[in-house]
Amino acid sequence: MNNQLHRDIIVIGGGIMGAAISYYGAKAGLDITVLEKRELASGTSSRCDGNILAIDKDPGFDSQMSLKSQQLVHTLSKELDVPFEYRNPGSILVCENDAEMEAAEKWVNQQQEAGLDFRMLDREDLRNESKYFADDLYGGLECKTDSTVNPYMLTFSLFDCAKKFGAKIHTNTEVKNITKQASGEFMIETNQQNFTANKVVNAGGVWAPVIGEMVDIQIPIKPRKGQLMVASRQMPVGLRKVMEFGYLISKFGGVRQVDALTEKYGVALVFEPTESQNFLIGSSREFNGFDTKVSQKVTQLIAKRAVRFYPKMADMAVIRTYAGLRPWTEDHLPIISHVDEVPGFYVAAGHEGDGISLAAVTGKVMQEMLAEQDTCIPIEPLRYDRFKERVTN
Repeated sequence: MNNQLHRDIIVIGGGIMGAAISYYGAKAGLDITVLEKRELASGTSSRCDGNILAIDKDPGFDSQMSLKSQQLVHTLSKELDVPFEYRNPGSILVCENDAEMEAAEKWVNQQQEAGLDFRMLDREDLRNESKYFADDLYGGLECKTDSTVNPYMLTFSLFDCAKKFGAKIHTNTEVKNITKQASGEFMIETNQQNFTANKVVNAGGVWAPVIGEMVDIQIPIKPRKGQLMVASRQMPVGLRKVMEFGYLISKFGGVRQVDALTEKYGVALVFEPTESQNFLIGSSREFNGFDTKVSQKVTQLIAKRAVRFYPKMADMAVIRTYAGLRPWTEDHLPIISHVDEVPGFYVAAGHEGDGISLAAVTGKVMQEMLAEQDTCIPIEPLRYDRFKERVTN
């Protein structure tokens, strides 16, 4: 072991959260060191789609936080040196029946009242959007501000600039133990060397609870598996992100009119053209521990669901399939918070499928909390201790 190194702030996790925290922190002049157990962006950040969405967020705090993140990413597209395939085409949700159209209308009204750029779409709008849509779709809704990025490239781009601002990045450095010393400093033991730090940020995603246990705190995050397929572009199916309205219902645990297996695996259409003009097609949601093996059964269900909305897609070639883990919390909001029981310890994790959407605002808020400044969004709903209150009340 080399001698230990002292750092002001250590961020654990080299995914999109660690990248955003190190970028905004280093840019603001904070002394940031990132520890990643493998390579940068080797976990969830490389196994997901790249959407910066407000369309699928609960109206109110949730969608306002997403809107703030969208604005920050728009600025990042001009600030960062490495391009990350940023596009800003908006996105749409499509409805299969009257009940979904009714729910969609309520959703649009609530979002408009919250000041977001939403509107309803009818059958004619869908036909104008893509001639590949199934003829029997009822309509849908659109959010104009939604954008898309390459998540892998955004992670690298943020780290690239963070380093230029002085952040130190250690890869293949696995945190083995953390102890709080009498001096108030943290001792962080890794497979490479030991560090001491004044503050520690746990940005470990699905692994955040493992890091939490090292300082005796329970972080209520579970891995939720999701699968995607990549299809090659043989026809111009669509130019922007499309989801079925049922995706929202599935995300928030409602009941859909689908067969039992589709419901069991949380399969709902997500369609996204990439800059290389292939298509990502998803998605599924299941609790299955840390297993990231691709299930053929789930792949078949995703394909069947895609063909329901795009019948001509049946002839398209699938290039590959992959699965990733989303860090799930029971109220579908991340934990971006100081932990009172362990002064100097922070959590920035639990974003489930919204990590790419909310990375920028998470990085900014963590920088503001670490610098003890006012935050750019309210942080009350993101507190770590909100789950404890729920248990005791």
